[in-house]
Amino acid sequence: MDIAAQLPWYMAYLVLGCVGGFAAGLLGIGGGMIYVPLMATLFEAQGFPSASLMHLALGTSLSTILFTSLSSLRTHHQNGNVDWGIVKSIVPGIVAGGVIGGLLASRFSTMALALTFSVFVYYSAAQMFLNAKPKPSRQLPAPAGMFGAGTVISTLSQLVGAGGGFLSVPFMTWCNVSIHRAIGTSAAVGLPIAIVGAIGYFINGAGAAGLPAGSVGYIYMPALLGVLVTSVLLAPVGARLAARLPVATLKKVFAIFLFVLATKMLFTALK
Repeated sequence: MDIAAQLPWYMAYLVLGCVGGFAAGLLGIGGGMIYVPLMATLFEAQGFPSASLMHLALGTSLSTILFTSLSSLRTHHQNGNVDWGIVKSIVPGIVAGGVIGGLLASRFSTMALALTFSVFVYYSAAQMFLNAKPKPSRQLPAPAGMFGAGTVISTLSQLVGAGGGFLSVPFMTWCNVSIHRAIGTSAAVGLPIAIVGAIGYFINGAGAAGLPAGSVGYIYMPALLGVLVTSVLLAPVGARLAARLPVATLKKVFAIFLFVLATKMLFTALK
């Protein structure tokens, strides 16, 4: 491999890690909403096979989220913004959904995965942008309901390569969990989603043909390592800022990020 020729791509991965890591800490979204569309763009520019383009972007994204979640989770926990009771009740569903989503993703085409990504990110952005108010009496559901919510969140997260914050944050705020606490808790929920997802994309891509050099299953190691170097450093910075921003501002930032990135992915899918 020509290192000099690959150097611009390595630099791009470092920059991507800065942006994704900061967003992960600030918005509790694990960075996947940023990593997936931009990784897909970079992989396409490098001439990766179109049949595995989205699978590589999704698998690599979930692998980076595993480490980014740990970094931002530590800061959110120190700020007292992680509800471990919610985490404990939703994790069984997260594991079940991870298995389901991983199996589905391996059977979806690149086009189907890209369209799925766009639709659900638009939905999440609309929830935040419209600032829909839950009923004052609305609470988190019983254990069976939390299992179901975790299954849905995790299944969709595997299909869009995200840590689940794009659904778990709106879900928790709809149940009257404060936005700061929802974002902190989402960082914790994103960890098991990323673990199950990374394992699934590694296994399902192990026998895939035509993958670029440096791939381990559907995980592209040069991108993973490049993003990790900077994302782990920037995630705590975003998390500290999240604790200081007013609720209204935080929701607007969240929504704008999601709208822009969903539009980018939809454009790529249609093209």
